[in-house]
Amino acid sequence: MRCAYLLFLGLLLSLTTEAVPQNCPEGFVSTNKKCKDENECEFENPICGDNAVCYNTNGSYYCQCELGYQEPSGKVNFTQEESKGCKDVNECSKMTDFCGPNSKCTNTPGSYFCTCKEGFVSSNGETKFYASQGVTCKDVNECSKMTDFCGPNSKCTNTPGSYFCTCKEGFVSSNGEKKFYASQGVTCTDVNECSKMTDFCGPNSNCTNTPGSYFCTCKEGFVSSNGEKKFNGSQGVTCTDVNECSKMTDFCGPNSKCTNTPGSYFCTCKEGFVSSNGEKKFNGSQGVTCKDVNECSKMTDFCGPNSNCTNTPGSYFCTCKEGFVSSNGEKKFNGSQGVTCKDENECEFEDPICGENAVCYNTNGNYYCQCELGYQEASGKVNFTQEESKGCRDMNECSKMTDFCGPNSKCTNTPGSYFCTCKEGFVSSNGETKFNASQGVTCNDVNECSKMTDFCGPNSKCTNTPGSYFCTCKEGFVSSNGETKFNASQDVCTRDESLCGEGDCNKSEDGHECVCKKGFTNYGFKTMKCTKPNNGLLSQYYPEVPQLLPVMEELRNSFQKLSGDQDMSKRVSQMDGNTLLERFLNALDELLSAGPLNNNKKVTTVLEITENFLKVLGPLLSNITKSSACTEVNTLLWRDNAPPHGPFILSTSDTQLESHWETAAGDSYKGFAAVSLLSYNSLENSVNNYFNHIKIQEDETLKINSKVVTAVVTNPDTAQLRERIILTFSHLQQPSDRNQTCVFWDSSLDGGVWSTNGCSVVSSDANHTVCSCSHLSSFAVLMALHEIKDVFQLKLITWVGLSLSLICLFICILTFHFVRSIQSTRTTIHLHLCISLFIANLVFLAGITQTQNEVCCSIVAILLHFFFLAALCWMCLEGVQLFNMVVLVFNTTVRPLYLMLGGYGVPALIVIISASINARGYGTKRHCWLNLKDGFIWSFFGPVCIIIVVNVFFFLITVWKLAEKFSFLNQDLSKLQKIKSFTITAIAQLCVLGTMWIFGCFQFEGGSLVMSYLFTIFNSLQGVLVFVMHCLLSKQVREEYARILTSLCAPQKKKYSEFSTNQSSKSQASRSIQHTGESNI
Repeated sequence: MRCAYLLFLGLLLSLTTEAVPQNCPEGFVSTNKKCKDENECEFENPICGDNAVCYNTNGSYYCQCELGYQEPSGKVNFTQEESKGCKDVNECSKMTDFCGPNSKCTNTPGSYFCTCKEGFVSSNGETKFYASQGVTCKDVNECSKMTDFCGPNSKCTNTPGSYFCTCKEGFVSSNGEKKFYASQGVTCTDVNECSKMTDFCGPNSNCTNTPGSYFCTCKEGFVSSNGEKKFNGSQGVTCTDVNECSKMTDFCGPNSKCTNTPGSYFCTCKEGFVSSNGEKKFNGSQGVTCKDVNECSKMTDFCGPNSNCTNTPGSYFCTCKEGFVSSNGEKKFNGSQGVTCKDENECEFEDPICGENAVCYNTNGNYYCQCELGYQEASGKVNFTQEESKGCRDMNECSKMTDFCGPNSKCTNTPGSYFCTCKEGFVSSNGETKFNASQGVTCNDVNECSKMTDFCGPNSKCTNTPGSYFCTCKEGFVSSNGETKFNASQDVCTRDESLCGEGDCNKSEDGHECVCKKGFTNYGFKTMKCTKPNNGLLSQYYPEVPQLLPVMEELRNSFQKLSGDQDMSKRVSQMDGNTLLERFLNALDELLSAGPLNNNKKVTTVLEITENFLKVLGPLLSNITKSSACTEVNTLLWRDNAPPHGPFILSTSDTQLESHWETAAGDSYKGFAAVSLLSYNSLENSVNNYFNHIKIQEDETLKINSKVVTAVVTNPDTAQLRERIILTFSHLQQPSDRNQTCVFWDSSLDGGVWSTNGCSVVSSDANHTVCSCSHLSSFAVLMALHEIKDVFQLKLITWVGLSLSLICLFICILTFHFVRSIQSTRTTIHLHLCISLFIANLVFLAGITQTQNEVCCSIVAILLHFFFLAALCWMCLEGVQLFNMVVLVFNTTVRPLYLMLGGYGVPALIVIISASINARGYGTKRHCWLNLKDGFIWSFFGPVCIIIVVNVFFFLITVWKLAEKFSFLNQDLSKLQKIKSFTITAIAQLCVLGTMWIFGCFQFEGGSLVMSYLFTIFNSLQGVLVFVMHCLLSKQVREEYARILTSLCAPQKKKYSEFSTNQSSKSQASRSIQHTGESNI
C-alpha cells in the first residue's frame, strides 16, 4: 500500500516538476526545465570535510563522522555549515581497561586497536583486535616455547605476562644476577663445589664435580656409612675402612696372607711360599700365586748330616735317616732348631729288633743281626735285618751227617744247640752224660759185667759186648723166660726225659708208654711223643661247601677227644684216620660229581679245606693209597722219636712227587711226619679259565693239560722250602709243541688264580712235564693253544671258492626272483637263503681282515653274525615248510610276515642281545669275527646247534610220515614223490650248511689243520652246492634255462620264438595250476 502511495506521489511530483519554473529551491538544480535533486555528496570538494561521510537526501544532504570520529558538538548528523569538522575520537581514553585486562589500547586517526601486553597473547590469535570482539589476553608461557628457552643449565619461571630465568642449582649466571632474561645473552656456568674446600665430602672421600652438581665417593678401600656408592656432602655420610681380608678365606689365594690397611690391603705369601712375581707384597687382583718354596733344594745338608729333608706345601720337615734319631727326641724337626741326628742303637730297643735266637750288632746308622750259635736264618744269610729275615730257626746239627757225634753216640737236637750222648752200653770218655762233638769225646764200651759180681743175678754169667752185654745161665741152670740170652731190665724213662714230650713217661712191660697232658695227644700211639694237635686249621666255617662240613666236624670232635676232652669222649666215638679219610673223599666226590664249581672262590675254599684236612689228619694215617670216583690219594707216614732223613717218592696214577723227609718234617719235629698227594679227576674243568696273572703271547690261549693235585706235608712252614720239590705230571693230551707251564693255585690273588711264582719247568716231552717248585700248594700244568695261522693254500681256497659261490648265488637269486613258473613259498625261502649267503660271503671277502679300524671291524663281525644266522634260519624254515606239507595235510602256504620274522627277526634278536651283553666280543686283532674268549663264540654256535637239532627233528618226522603215506596206495602219489624229492634236497642242504659249522666248532685247538681245510672247502663252496641242488638238479629250472638260452641264441626265428614263448608260458601257467608250483628234482 505504501509502495503504491509512493509511486503515485512520484508521478505527481514529476508532473508537477514539469510545471515548476526555472528557479529551483536550494538543493535542487534545473535540468531540462525541471528541478532535479542536487547530489551535494558528489561535489568536487567533499562537502562534509575530512573524516566524514556524506549522505544525499532529496533536496539536501547530511554528514556523519566516520567511525572513530566525532563532531565537536556531539551531533551525529550535520551539514557543512553546522559542523566544525570531524575530530578523532580517542576510544582508549574512555576507560582504563577498554580493551580488557592485560591489553593495551592504541588510538589511531578515526579508530583504535587493542594489543595484548608483552607476555600476553590474544584469544583469537590476532596481534590487533577490537574491544568489541570480546577478545581476551591470555598469559604467554614463554618457558614452554622451547626446552632451553633460557639457555643450557637454566630454569625458566613463567609469570603473568612475563617470565624470568634462573640458573639451576650448581650453576651461576654470567652476569652475576640471580634472575635474568633469555634475551640478555646470559649463560649459566657450572659451580665447582669440590673446589670450595679440601675435605668438602669428608675424610677418605673423593669429590667429583659434575655439570651443575657433584657427588662424593669413598676412596678405594673405604665404604660409605649409608651403603651407597655416591652420596652428598650435606648428608653427613662418612667413609669407613673396608676390610678386604674378611671378605673370603682365600681372598689373596691359596697359601697367602691378607693384611688390611686403612683404605687398602696387601697380600703376602705364607711362610714357606714365594709369590710368582717375586714381590713380597701384591694385590689379590694381580693373579699372583704363592708357590711352595722347596727349602730342601737350597743346599745338600739343609737339615744337617744323616738327615732327610722332606718338602711340604709351604714348609718342610727334617727326619733322621733310618738308623739315626734326633737329638730332641722328635721324629720331625726344623733345620733352624739346631737338632742333630745321632746314631740310633737299634740293638737297645725294648722289643729285640732281631727277634729270638739272634744277636744284634749296631753300626753307624744301621744294624745287622746274626743268628745265635745253633740257629740259622731261613734264607741262609749270615748278616741280615729284621725286614730281610723270617727269623732264626734252629739248625739241626744232627742232620749234617750220620755219625756227627762219633761212633756209638746219639745226637739230640735242641733249640739252638744239640748234645751228644753215648748209646746205651757206652760211656763218654770225659765222664759226662752229655757232650759236644767238637770236644773230641769218644764213647767207650761200658763193661756192665764188671759193675758187680752178680750183675745178671745169681747163677748167671755176664758176657760183655760192644755197647751192650748179655746174660746166660750157668751150666745146669735155665732162664725164667726160656731165652738162652737175656738182659737185666732197665727203665728207659729215666734215660731220656724228653721221650714223651708234653706227657708223662711210664715204664711198661714193652719198655714205656706216654700219658699225654690235657690239650696234648700222641694220636693213640702210646709210645709216641705228646704234642699239641693242629686242629685250629679246622675252626673256620665254610657255608659254600656244605658237603664237606660233616666230616670236618667229625675230625674236629676226634681231636678234642684225643686231646683229653672228657665231655667229648663221652659223646663221640674215636674214629681211625683211614675211616675219616674215606669219608672225606666220599664228600669230595659228592661235591665234584655235581658238575664244575661255578667260581674261583669256591675252588679256593675246596683246595684250602683239602690241604688243612690232610695236614691235620696226617698223624692218624698210615702208609695208604685210596681212590674214589673223583679223587686219588697216596700218603706216607714216619712215626719215631728220631726225625726222618733222606728222599721219598709219592705217586698217584697221573702225578709223582719227589722230595726229602727233612722238608716234610720241618725244623720242629713232633715225633711224626706225614706226606699226602691228592689228585682230582675232574677239577681241571672248574679251573680252566683263571689265567689272568700269566703272561701269554697274543695268539695264545691256555688250557689245563694235567690233573690238578694237592701236595701236603706236616711241616707248617712251606711258603719257602729249603729244597725244591719235584712234580712229574702226565699230560691229558699231547701238545703240539713243548711250551708247557708249571703253575700253582694262588688263593691270595683275586679270590684264586693260577700263578707261576716259584714254579718252573725242568723238562717236558709229549707225555710228561717235570716241574720244580719252592713251595707247597695245589699244582697243574698248562698247555698253550695256538690260533691256526693263515696259510696261503687256505686263503687261495677261500678266495676262489667264495668267488664261485657269489656267482652261483647271484644266478640263484635271479632265478628264484624272475622265473614265475617256480614261484611258491619254498622258492621264497630259497631266495632269501641265497640273499643271506650272498651278503654274508660278500662281507666276508671284503671285510674279514679289515682289523685296522675297530669300529668297522665290529660292524663287519655283526653283519657276518647276522647273515650267517639268517641263512641257517631260512634253512630251518624250509624244514618247517616241508613239515607243514606232509604232516599238516599238505598245507603249503606260510604267511610272508611269519617267514620274515623267522628268517630275519630271530637272528636280529640274537645279535642285539649278544651286542648288549658284550659289545667288545665283536672283532679280534686278527679277524673281524666273534671273539673266542669268555665263550662269546657260543652266541653263534649255540643257535647253530639248536637250528640243526630242530631241523633234524622236523626232517625225521617228515620222513616218518612220508614212509607211512608210501606204505599204501595214495591218490596224491605224484605230490608225495615231489615232497620226497624236496625232503632229500633239504636234508642234503642241511648236511652242507650244518656240516660246515660242525667243522667250524673244531677251530679252537692248535694243530687242527685238517679241520681248517674241511671247514674252508665247505664254507667257500656252499653257494655252488646250493646252485647245483636247487637249480641244476631241478628239471623245471633247467627247462627255463634252456628256453632262455634258445631265445638268446636264435634271434633270426623271431616269429617262431614269439609263438613258442607264448605257448611255453601258457604251458607253464597250466602246469602251475595243475601242480603245487614246487620244483622237481
